[in-house]
Amino acid sequence: MKHFLRMLIQVCLYFYCKFLWRCLKFVMRKLTGRCELQRICYSTKPGASRTMKIETSLRDSKSKLLQTSVSVHPDAIEKTIEDIMELKKINPDINPQLGISLQACLLQIVGYRNLIADVEKLRKEPYDSDNPQHEEMLLKLWQFLKPNTPLESRISKQWCEIGFQGDDPKTDFRGMGLLGLCNLQYFAEKDATAAQQVLSDSLHPKCSKFSKAEWEKKKLDKAIGYSFAIVGINITDLAYNLLLSGALKTHFYNIAPEAPTLSHFQQTFCYLMHEFHKFWIEEDPMDIMEFNRVREKFRKRIIKQLQNPDMALCPHFAASEGLINM
Repeated sequence: MKHFLRMLIQVCLYFYCKFLWRCLKFVMRKLTGRCELQRICYSTKPGASRTMKIETSLRDSKSKLLQTSVSVHPDAIEKTIEDIMELKKINPDINPQLGISLQACLLQIVGYRNLIADVEKLRKEPYDSDNPQHEEMLLKLWQFLKPNTPLESRISKQWCEIGFQGDDPKTDFRGMGLLGLCNLQYFAEKDATAAQQVLSDSLHPKCSKFSKAEWEKKKLDKAIGYSFAIVGINITDLAYNLLLSGALKTHFYNIAPEAPTLSHFQQTFCYLMHEFHKFWIEEDPMDIMEFNRVREKFRKRIIKQLQNPDMALCPHFAASEGLINM
């Protein structure tokens, strides 16, 4: 009975607040002579703050046109803006900047949805050792990470040197599919120096090319090693879930002046690999069995950062200078 009453109160509060919100919007329009979309665009700076407010306004609108505008095809965005302006009785000649601002926001909103679809497609594609393209990507990963060490054979214990669990990496990609391999290859190719350094640092001193004395000189003697490739697949899972939950909207809406792309997602993965590696060393875990604890603590820290509407996780990849005052 108590549960039923609690649910009833929540439902009543929801409809009560929704009614009040619609009344407030009506009053604000009468007082300012502007619709909610205009007020957001004219009073909020470009980036995540503006785009997320526009997204909420469109999604919660009672108009079917506005509700569906967040999921239109990119090619239909311009026509959708025209329809919205007509519905809201806004003269584009008098308010030219509104159309430009709305278009920028919709490109980001629609682009984020499309990015989820692209990432999901890669995640659902299993690694296939009979697929020449998949095999080529895997071999390139080795070449980028170990440029001076030839791979003796496709099935080899050497794969353990870059953090796979056995002599055939294909079994390690089951959780994240081809997405895990794509991210690792991107990191190893586009940020080769950093990727090779992280790989080197991730090795336990006993397995490292450095002597114990050299390792201590590098101030990494306390660090417990981890499997680079396995952690990369795990961080791919973290990035994937941040994307899916919408937590990465803050980041992408601040760094991508238009639609966020797969490259933006992979750059974010590179950042997360960098940061997790530093975080792992700072945490100084007793052994690898603490990995889940460290990962969860790291996840919470990233989510907290993303709650800041001005946050851009990786400013060195940022395109924030393209976020002109539209």
